[in-house]
Amino acid sequence: MKEIYLAGGCFWGLQKFFDLVSGVIETEVGYANGNVENPTYKEICTGKTGFAETVRVMYDGSVLPLKGVLELFFQTIDPTLKDRQSNDRGTQYRSGIYYVDDEDEKEIHSYVEEEQKKYRSPIVTEMQPLKNFYPAEEYHQKYLDKNPRGYCHLGKDAFNLAKSYRTDHLDIKNRLGDMQYSVMVKGATEPPFSSRYITNKREGIYVDAVTGEPLFTTFDQFDSRCGWPSFSKPMEDAVKEIFENIRGRTIIEVRSGEGDFHLGHLFNDGPLESGGLRYCINGAALKFIATEDLEDKGYGYLLEYVEKRRRAH
Repeated sequence: MKEIYLAGGCFWGLQKFFDLVSGVIETEVGYANGNVENPTYKEICTGKTGFAETVRVMYDGSVLPLKGVLELFFQTIDPTLKDRQSNDRGTQYRSGIYYVDDEDEKEIHSYVEEEQKKYRSPIVTEMQPLKNFYPAEEYHQKYLDKNPRGYCHLGKDAFNLAKSYRTDHLDIKNRLGDMQYSVMVKGATEPPFSSRYITNKREGIYVDAVTGEPLFTTFDQFDSRCGWPSFSKPMEDAVKEIFENIRGRTIIEVRSGEGDFHLGHLFNDGPLESGGLRYCINGAALKFIATEDLEDKGYGYLLEYVEKRRRAH
């Protein structure tokens, strides 16, 4: 369990935001780093107490690292604004990161230094040890849960980000090459005819390059001459198909079932004798495991399945 205190405008929205994040255990709104004892909201609003509206965030560091917390926090604020966020103005609405673990100090400063590269104006977000924190009045706690239509300076997109945030992407970016990361996380498409898997003649399976989950077999692969590895079907329940309407045209995105990473797209121009479908997949999202290596690589349980696909093929 780790603890950090974050100030970023009205604390109603910031608390709701972090309540939606996987790995956050508990939140509480209150007033931090001021100069009086037991302040009230009315006193805070005078701007004379030195306190900032702050959210205490308790999180599981093994699930959500501090870097992830900071990455999310900076998605909710404009760190170049002094004593305000959105329409909220006053010293109580300044942005700040207040830490209780001295070991966090270096990582916080390092992260903000890197973040500064994105802005022309200087970042004015405070980075200080926590001096004091007083919980806010009860009616402020979980305010937006109690008042779903209440004021919030954060929009729907921010809350969607909080719900969908994947902390493992922080490590993934370091593990994958630029093209793999662009494809699997950002949804990009690799250049045509760039994958070595287009001409793969070996027998085996293809797995998600990140999670290792089985996706396709070579028995369902065919040469579509489109420039990307193509398959007539995935392994059972291996992928998700996401329907999107873009400028009046239905596009079907293919994502890995468990990892939920972008793989490619589905089209209906495949071989009729195989069902008429073409799963057009980026080779960068795949890793090939030869049949003779399945046992050693931990996929021995698929040997029977692969044999059935061989006979059917």
